[in-house]
Amino acid sequence: MKFKLDYDKMLFLDAEDLAEAGIKEAYQSTMRALGQYVSEPTEVQEVIDNKAPSYVVKCAGLEYVIYSPALPEVEGRSWGRAAHAFFKIVNDQLTKSEYRLYAINGGNDLGGMFLTQSEREAARKSLPRKEDWPYLPTLEHPWYGQYHG
Repeated sequence: MKFKLDYDKMLFLDAEDLAEAGIKEAYQSTMRALGQYVSEPTEVQEVIDNKAPSYVVKCAGLEYVIYSPALPEVEGRSWGRAAHAFFKIVNDQLTKSEYRLYAINGGNDLGGMFLTQSEREAARKSLPRKEDWPYLPTLEHPWYGQYHG
């Protein structure tokens, strides 16, 4: 029997929404699910400067620059940086858990699903299209960690 991802448990994120100063809001909507794996989720702060413009997210002593005049903003790079920051913030809190928040799809269809490593591997074996495989976002443009064929 093939493993099937339970898409009813997917958190809908949308990379564009994350990049447009939406990481804290998305994080807050994830708190209930995250609370199943960590006892006290870490606080997330946003620093938004509409004049610059810039958007920085702070969590656990780390800063994630999503966009600023100093960074290239071509080909949706802020979307990739935002997705990476969001998943890193959540997964850094899951180090004592067997679960990680894996990305599903990308761009406007970005979602997240809490899976174990074995569930992720089973999903990879059962999903024929690499683009559908759960992954951990990276900062590597243009795919940002998403598998592609």
